[in-house]
Amino acid sequence: MIHVIDLHFQKNNETIAAFLVETSEGPVLIETGPHSTFKYLQEGVEKAGFKLEDIRHVLLSHIHFDHAGAAWAMAEKGAKIYVHPFGAKHMAEPGKLTESARKIYKEMMDILWGDIRPIDENLIHRTTDQEVITVGDKKFQAWHTPGHAVHHIAWQLDDVIFTGDVAGVRIGRGPVVPPCPPPDINIEHWINSINILRKINPAKIYLTHYGAYEQVTEHLDQLEKQLHAYADTIKQMMEEGLEMSAMTKRFEEFVAQPLRELGFSQEEIAQYHSANPAYMSVTGLMRYWKKKQA
Repeated sequence: MIHVIDLHFQKNNETIAAFLVETSEGPVLIETGPHSTFKYLQEGVEKAGFKLEDIRHVLLSHIHFDHAGAAWAMAEKGAKIYVHPFGAKHMAEPGKLTESARKIYKEMMDILWGDIRPIDENLIHRTTDQEVITVGDKKFQAWHTPGHAVHHIAWQLDDVIFTGDVAGVRIGRGPVVPPCPPPDINIEHWINSINILRKINPAKIYLTHYGAYEQVTEHLDQLEKQLHAYADTIKQMMEEGLEMSAMTKRFEEFVAQPLRELGFSQEEIAQYHSANPAYMSVTGLMRYWKKKQA
């Protein structure tokens, strides 16, 4: 059984999820969310009939704080943390990562993400591409899927995949959109990763932002289209020579307008903004285009 745990990030419902999978040897946790929402993770685990101490295996899609910020707290309770090899060093020594993030989030850093602490190297498992992790009667296969982040893994369980951010953000009845934060956005790699998901052809995908979707082919087609639209829009604004503030304002409107046309409330738009801040995509895609031009 798969339990979807709503972490109520920044008091928004259905913005960040963690997933609890029951196995014959106890529950497996996929994603932890940020440490700022740890109490909601605990409540969700207990609602499913378990305690945090019952979780001995935590599978991370990648090390961004909204997905892995509370991994250290699970490790302190004895869980092994499964992560991409490129992200492992930052879990063991998060200082450089937190210092870089603090420059972006400034006074909001602690409010958004909570505490960040190092994880004992002995509790970190560096997961190779297509490696299978067996826990009781369940087998979880790791697919290295860069594009959103170089250290990204999509986790397959039978005919479903927990996609982290590689399959985008989609909340409720809304459209799928690509989260494009710095520093690792690479459109070509991301398209390759989408094609990996297409080849696997899962019956269902579980998005960290947010929940389960069954129309996988349509979803991935829409994501690829939106990924190109996001990148092309930023490139055009860069060519116009817009300043960062003007670019961000225009891009925020570009992102919000389709939601308004669908009749989304301000609360629903806030859910999307919380899961996928427009200004982060501006920064990430600007960096992508500058790398290509260098």
